[in-house]
Formats: sequence, structure tokens, C-alpha cells
Amino acid sequence: MSAPTQVAPSVDVPVTNPGGITKRRRLAYVLILGALIALGPFTVDLYLPAFPTVAADLQASDAAIQMTLTATMIGFGLGQLIVGPLSDAVGRKRPLLIATSVHVLASLAVVFAPTVEWVMVARVFQGIGAAGGAVVAMAMVRDMFHGQALIRMLANMALVTGVAPVIAPVIGSQLLRVVDWREIFVVLAAYGVLMLLVAKFALHETRPAHMRGKQTMGEVARRYRRLLGDGAFVGIAIVGAMGFTALFSYLSSSSFVLQDQYGVSAQQFGVIFGINAAGQIACTQIASRLMRVLAPRAVAGIGITLMTLGAIALAICSIVDVGLIGVIVPLFFIVPPLGLVMPSVQVMALNGHGAEAGTAASLIGAGNNVVAGAVTPLIGVLGMSALSMATVMIGALLIGAASLWFVVRPRTTSAVIV
Repeated sequence: MSAPTQVAPSVDVPVTNPGGITKRRRLAYVLILGALIALGPFTVDLYLPAFPTVAADLQASDAAIQMTLTATMIGFGLGQLIVGPLSDAVGRKRPLLIATSVHVLASLAVVFAPTVEWVMVARVFQGIGAAGGAVVAMAMVRDMFHGQALIRMLANMALVTGVAPVIAPVIGSQLLRVVDWREIFVVLAAYGVLMLLVAKFALHETRPAHMRGKQTMGEVARRYRRLLGDGAFVGIAIVGAMGFTALFSYLSSSSFVLQDQYGVSAQQFGVIFGINAAGQIACTQIASRLMRVLAPRAVAGIGITLMTLGAIALAICSIVDVGLIGVIVPLFFIVPPLGLVMPSVQVMALNGHGAEAGTAASLIGAGNNVVAGAVTPLIGVLGMSALSMATVMIGALLIGAASLWFVVRPRTTSAVIV
């Protein structure tokens, strides 16, 4: 077998301070940008263990409560489509500060929500606000790093992207020991305020003035056309969206399935989430190391194959009624391998699009969240159960695998990045 082809990193945009970032400063970037990215998953998932309580308090159906989650995902996706091009045009910090302020105000609106409809509207704006951190953090990484340094940083960001949605319900379940569900949104508002202060005083602008474009509808449209005209990029975006849809199927329905169907307590629910989070952390770190010797496309292929097999096993175990163990074990082969998929998707998507990194990051993020938010309510339509969850996962993952093998062009994504 021949050695993998190596290519130089994309040079379509200068890198801020190339090679001159110390380990201490790199760690600071990981922590700060990771915290900005985590604001989104925490906004979406922190209150998952409270779903039954929220439904009882607002006298709403399980389906209506699940729609509050979908509302957040749709807002998060739409917010990224707005913030991404804006950050390419006017710089990274200003859109980040505006969006995070919207998040804080929307979080406080949920605290005083009298009805589930109020929650849905506020959650849309909360999602839009949280999108700022997700897009700007990824764009800043692309501004400052390239080659293997870019892979390492994106792996760290993917670790947050993948693990934060799994850890957030664990933290939420513990918060519910001492607070009610409304106070969880006070915590989210405080998180947003902290990110505002960090963004204002600890981050510098990474988008030089000479690289900013005009924020006209025509220029935004041209950026989107460049990206959507790249078949490999579209295929990569589909892979990411389908992988994230599988994860979100787990996030949006597991609280009902595990607690209502199998009698798992909120704290046991948190332990199960924690085990999957640990597995995903390990897989994300493995992905970073694998991409030193394997092409990102190959690493993504390993991950999506494992996830598909796990989803099929979950469906079979549900049909034959193996019990709780027949849900927990297959989930471990679905959730952690996403840690192989997401870093690979981000590296493939951003490496060749530095000139429009904000727009590229926004399309990937929006695709993930809008598709997941639109598809996962099918679980409730099919009847909230482990089999319904597995069915939606299998459909999404088969589409993702087909996109990886038949749409993503090997000649542009099969090389090892150096």
C-alpha cells in the first residue's frame, strides 16, 4: 500500500502570527474559544434532564417541550448564517459581542416565561445569540493557524463541540438537585455575561482590516455561491449534518426514553451521559493523532461506520427487547465515534476556505443545527422510544455515509495535511 499523499496547507489567507504563538497562549486560546463554542451546546442541552418538570410546570405535552429544543436549534442555525458572513465583513469581535448580548437577554426572558409558546420564541433568540461564539471561535482558529497546528486546534474545538452537548445534561441534572428549571436559565445568562467580558477584554481582533469585505447582499451571496459551488464542501457539510443529527436524536429523546421507558433517575441519566462524554473525548483525541498519518476523509469514514453499526445494533436490541443494557451499550458505539467524524469534517471544510472562514464555519454549523432540529422531531412522530430514536439515527447516518463515499471528492480530501 502506498504512503498517503501529503499536501501543503491552504495559503489563501495569511495566518496571524504564524509559528509565533507560545504554548501558554495556545492553551489560553483553547480555553477561551472552547468556552465560546460551548455556550451553544450548553444553551441547547443544559435543561434536558428538566424536560419532564418543564412539561408539568407549563402544562405542556412532551412533543411541545421537545419543540422548544428544536426552536433553539433552528435559531442557532439561522444565527450562524447571519454572524458568519458578518464576521468576514466587519471583523470577528463586533458580531460576537452583539450576538452574545442577545443570548443574555433571551435567557432572562425564559426565566419569566408563563407559557411554552413564550419559551419557544425566547429559545429561538437564545439560539441566535449563542451562534456568535460558535462561528467566531472557529473563524478565529482558521485566521491564526494552518497545517497540523490547524488540525490540533480544530480537534480541540471539535472536542468541545462534541463533548459539551453530552456534558451539559450531566451538569443540568446536578443543578436540578439545588435549583428549579427556570434558574438553569439564570445560569445560562450568567455564562453569557462572562463570555461578553472575556470577548471584550481577552480577545484581540484576528481579521485584519484589509481582508474584510463589503457587507452587501451581493458580496454575501458571492461567498455562499463559492462555498455551495464546491461539491466537496457540500458533501462534507452533509456528513457533518447527518452525524450531528444522530447525536441530537440521542440528546433530544434519551431523557424521555431512559427516564420514562426504563425508569432511570435524573442522576443515573447524568452518569450515562458522562460515560458517553468520556468516550467522545477519547475519540476526539484519537482523531487528532490519526490525522497525522491518515487523510481526514478516512478518519471520518471510520467514525461514521462505527456510528451506523451502533445505530443498527440499537434498533435490533429494541426490537427484541433486551432491556436497558440493550440501549446503553449500542449508544456507546454511536455517541463517542462522533469524535472521529466532527474534527475531520471541520478540517476538510475550513482548510481550503480561509478567505471566507466565517461563512464556511457558519454553513457547517447552520447545517448541523437546522437539519438536526428539523429531523429529530420525527422521533416523537414515530412514538417516543428507543426504536424510533434508532430509526432516525440509521436514516441520517446512511445519508452521511453515502455523501462521504460518493459526493466528497477523494482528490481534494484524501491527502494528509501537513
